[in-house]
Amino acid sequence: MVSCPHRIAVVSFLTRLVRPGPAVAGALAVCLLALTGCDDDGRADAGAPGVGDPYFPLAGNGGYDVSHYGLTLSYDPGTGRLTGRAVVTARATRDLAAFDLDLAGLDVRDVTVGGRRAGVRRSGQELTVRPAGAVGAGETFETVVRYSGRPRTLTDPDGSQEGWLPTADGALALGEPVGGMAWFPGDHHPSDKAAYDLTVTVPEGLTAVSNGQLTRATTSGGRTTYTWHTAEPMASYLATLAIGRYEVRRSTTGGGVPVYTAVDPEQADDSRAVLARLPEIMDWATYNFGPYPFSSTGAVVERPGDAEYALETQNRPVFPGAPDTGTLVHELAHQWFGDSVTPRTWRDMWLNEGFATYAEWLWDEDHGGDSAQETFDTLYDEGEDGDEHLWDFPPAKPPGAAHVSGRPVYARGAMVVHMIRRTVGDDAFYDLVQGWTAAHRHGTASTADFTAYVERHAPDEDWAPIWKTWLYGKAKPPRP
Repeated sequence: MVSCPHRIAVVSFLTRLVRPGPAVAGALAVCLLALTGCDDDGRADAGAPGVGDPYFPLAGNGGYDVSHYGLTLSYDPGTGRLTGRAVVTARATRDLAAFDLDLAGLDVRDVTVGGRRAGVRRSGQELTVRPAGAVGAGETFETVVRYSGRPRTLTDPDGSQEGWLPTADGALALGEPVGGMAWFPGDHHPSDKAAYDLTVTVPEGLTAVSNGQLTRATTSGGRTTYTWHTAEPMASYLATLAIGRYEVRRSTTGGGVPVYTAVDPEQADDSRAVLARLPEIMDWATYNFGPYPFSSTGAVVERPGDAEYALETQNRPVFPGAPDTGTLVHELAHQWFGDSVTPRTWRDMWLNEGFATYAEWLWDEDHGGDSAQETFDTLYDEGEDGDEHLWDFPPAKPPGAAHVSGRPVYARGAMVVHMIRRTVGDDAFYDLVQGWTAAHRHGTASTADFTAYVERHAPDEDWAPIWKTWLYGKAKPPRP
């Protein structure tokens, strides 16, 4: 058997060598990761260096569940240097002689577990930690990592950039799917959600914006420290940090939820009118999707070019320039679909994007635009904007990691949602949607969980044809 110090390298090498399809890759990764299941001296197990996600098999880690991240950071845009101290509180799910954290780049100064110095080994994105004494199953333990360096910008399989993005006057951290590991160590897979407290110090005159609620801001010696608290569980890909010069506005929704927006001054004029509708959109979404699951809301608007895409970062979505109303509706709908009810694996991405896209259809329907049925018909006949790739693959089974954000995941995913609505009728549909967001509030869910929920909600319907042709079917389905 391969010794423990080399098992992570074996997993990574074999998956690159074989280059299997996504389904085989996931199964292969799970089997290979099982090699880490024994420690060389036999005392306890070593947590796996990944959870075997079908598209990102080394994302996340085995053997523990994180409950809280405490991040203390300092960033200087002039040098591009980040200094950090991460306190990761977790519960062991098995006896652990060693465990992994995901961290891409950055220099690790030292690591302690339970206050005692721990051994550390680096291999690619894996930071393997060996505590001074084994951690027992069920035990809550605290790992402290001190690190520094220039955070990396990562390139996804689809060519988009994430991780740490330098901007014109600061930086922006975006995490979908695995970019969080570019700026803090952790269990970077959506199946493990946690609460966050983030304290970041930046040069005076800059603002640091993150998730949750701003609890404190103090200035001393030419530097300002901001403290943000996120009480509700959050997947690491939804964590963000935006540093720069912003126009900050505060308000509340009709339901009393605090609104915090931070807008690059160059985008302020173009953003003002659409962001003024944010409270209205939030109240509309609450009426349709159920109680808002978080303690604050808002938006971050960057300059075009500083970010390439909008992202549903929890509480406070990020936009690459002034958003239009449809994009704002989409990213706010994600707070229910994706942020609160989070996909269990990256194969379940359509549960995020299908519902958020359908929210745009519903908004148009309720505000004088096309009905959802008219939007559905247009897509069926022509593809959105003439997109001939709409039928390339089924929404619940993208062919690989480069396709998890493909058009079928969004548009065909929304068509699946519309087929459910057509089948059960409006009253039952909205009951179903609100029941789904309540049942999995602050949790994770898979496609199988969703189809089983729909079948329980409407047991008299025959759902097999919809799942077979619209959710998993490879070809364009017959016109319904």
